[in-house]
Amino acid sequence: MELTADLIMPERTALIIVDVQNDYCHPEGVLASAGNDVSAVKEMMPRLHGLIAAARAHDVPVIFIQTFHERATDSQVWVSRSGRGSLGVCRRGSWGAEFFEVTPLADEIVVNKHRYSAFINTRLDSVLRTLRIETLIMTGVSTNVCVESTARDGFMRDYHIVLAEDACASYSRAAHEMTVENMKGYFGVVSSAAEVEENWNIWSQSALQKIL
Repeated sequence: MELTADLIMPERTALIIVDVQNDYCHPEGVLASAGNDVSAVKEMMPRLHGLIAAARAHDVPVIFIQTFHERATDSQVWVSRSGRGSLGVCRRGSWGAEFFEVTPLADEIVVNKHRYSAFINTRLDSVLRTLRIETLIMTGVSTNVCVESTARDGFMRDYHIVLAEDACASYSRAAHEMTVENMKGYFGVVSSAAEVEENWNIWSQSALQKIL
């Protein structure tokens, strides 16, 4: 399936920004301190900023996903996942849970989550249905965990999925590419941030011509 202007029509599309938070992205965050390579985050941030600006310019809803962990959601299974423990990542009220180099506007939506997928036990689906959204443009961190988990669940709920692959980042190129191939094969469309912006421009020009 190809990316088209119709697929990402502004009034039916939302830009989803997953977990762009200090503990996941900052060189002094918990994951970097544990030895994870966050250099891909730095590389993708200019493209993410461009996509956010384009979404705002075209009146596309920008929805920020923000992970919080706390004792109330630290189940035994969650804390012991992969033998790593909770790592102290994104604890409620901590610097690590704050957004990294992105700031929601006063009227933009923030959805808090406690698991990899932003659909699990959150208000995300209700927000999207209220806004009559049909297509989700997926961005953020990490491509192969929280971005992919959210994209998969979105697809299962009958949303069109567009992975803006160069506005996402993982802690290894191989992990990132695995998700790109998975998305292409089963869950949606893979595109660049520039292609998304170009198609929004095409849509806006077409809409203007109809008015004139």
